[in-house]
Amino acid sequence: MPADPSIHEALAAFVAERDWAQFHTPENLAKSISIEAAELLELFQWSPDADEQQIQDELADVLTYAYLLAARLELNPDDIVRAKLAKTREKYPIEKSRGTSTKYDQL
Repeated sequence: MPADPSIHEALAAFVAERDWAQFHTPENLAKSISIEAAELLELFQWSPDADEQQIQDELADVLTYAYLLAARLELNPDDIVRAKLAKTREKYPIEKSRGTSTKYDQL
């Protein structure tokens, strides 16, 4: 479940009011994240200067589906991000990775 109870509650209420939970399988939610991420990327397809409101709307869609997937899997987004960040810190130690975008296995 999302860290911010108000976001979790708002999303749960929105879904419940529409009886959409029946469609929110992990597979469908993962597909929706990918689709919405592609729509976000599309905003930058021909120019680095995308409309800020459109960016916010598409990013909100990506985050919404990510929160819904986390809730469906009974995961806390803050916890899983912190766990992944700890793994990533090990792969990219500051002394080797600061200021470079080189992949960890090439450092």
